[in-house]
Order: sequence, then C-alpha cells, then structure tokens
Amino acid sequence: MKALTIAMPKGRIFEEAYVMLQEAGFNLPEEVEMTRKLMIEIPEEQISFILAKPMDVPVYVEHGVADIGIAGKDVLLEQARTVHELLDLKISECYIASAGLPNTTMNEIAPRIATKYPNIAMKYYKGIGEQVEIIELNGSIELAPMIGLSDRIVDIVSTGRTLKENGLIEYERIAEVSSRLIANPVSYRMKSERIQDLVTRLKKCVK
Repeated sequence: MKALTIAMPKGRIFEEAYVMLQEAGFNLPEEVEMTRKLMIEIPEEQISFILAKPMDVPVYVEHGVADIGIAGKDVLLEQARTVHELLDLKISECYIASAGLPNTTMNEIAPRIATKYPNIAMKYYKGIGEQVEIIELNGSIELAPMIGLSDRIVDIVSTGRTLKENGLIEYERIAEVSSRLIANPVSYRMKSERIQDLVTRLKKCVK
C-alpha cells in the first residue's frame, strides 16, 4: 500500500472531513489530539495529514509535498493552481457574493471593490463589462463600504448575519463554494489506485 500525504485546513473543515474519512471506513483514531501539531501520522492506514492554512493547501498539493488535499472552491478559483479536482465533498458550503450599503449605486468612474479575492472579483466584474479598481484587504472586509473605502465588497457569505449586523446587503451571488478533494497530477498518476480507492469510498459518504 502506497503512503498518502493529505493537506487539510485546520478547524471545521478538518473535523468534517475527518469524520467523512472515518465513515468511509478508514481506520483513524476516534479523536485526534490537535494541540499545536502541524503533522499527524496514522501508520495503520499509511496516511499523514498536514494541517495548513486554507490558502496554503493547494500550494502544498501543486508542489507535491502533499499527494491530495481538501480545499475550498473559493481558494481554487482565486489561485488557479495546477491540481486535479476530484470530488465535491459538499462540506462547509457557502458562496461568494458582492455586497454594499443599501440603496447605493456603484461609482460610474472606476468603482472600488474591496476583497480578499482580487482575481475572482476582477474576473467577475470584467465578465459583466465593469471596469473596477480592486482594493485588496485581508480582514474586516465589511468595514470598507462603511468608511467610504469601497463601493462594494466581494466576500464569502455563509449565513449573511455578518452583512446584516454591519448594515450591508447582498447585491450579486458570484459563485457557489464547498470543500473539494484535489490531487497533485504526478501523485494522481503514480498512486492512482490508492487515490481512486479513497475517492470511491468518500463518494459514498457525500451527503
């Protein structure tokens, strides 16, 4: 049996995906002692987990330090890495939307869009024929329209509560997001049997 290295985001996605792997029949410990560990070895299954920031998972997979990974569709759309997308796990479902203050129109001359997804935002607005200026932010995106930094924001929406609490409304739904199983192209060829077995088993657990 060929060993597999799986890159996973820490937190909720790891927990949900870990339960799916258990449901798929992988012999994994009931609970994983998370502490501050960045790597977890499961010798019985010849599986190693690399715990990473969500944005780093496709990087590890593309460069082959992980054979496969679990990454949000938002990260895959933003980064356009050279990886194979194998399966939609349908976990951590949400979507990317544009939002802003109610009853406001966008500035006619180069409206400003604040986002941590500059590529997704640029591609979307280009696609609808809007020339925009992208302002890249990493946190508290909702603040941008409130302080006059941007006309709109482009961000992940889960329940919409954060938008509501900050007096913003949704304008356009841009893309659906869920966690995807991805593979390094070389690993996919070299370990195809092992990876295909994992995909087949996980498919049965997708709800």
